[in-house]
Amino acid sequence: MTIRGKVWEAKAHLSELLAKVKAGDEVVISRGDKPVAKLTHIPEVSDRSGVAAAIERILPRQKGCQPTTPEEIREWIEEGRR
Repeated sequence: MTIRGKVWEAKAHLSELLAKVKAGDEVVISRGDKPVAKLTHIPEVSDRSGVAAAIERILPRQKGCQPTTPEEIREWIEEGRR
């Protein structure tokens, strides 16, 4: 369901509107008669899924690479300080 309201109404009832958005409604906010913004729910994404995807992309690239030495890590740290 789409809920329509003016800017002043959104300011006065933001918490209520966010609860409705979380429940699946969409909120369109207008300035005068012109729509200027839309509030929609952002689906929750588990942080773990992003981490797992990053690891899956990195691991194949690591095969055949030499391990990083402590000296290389120190050089990178010093380079970042310059």
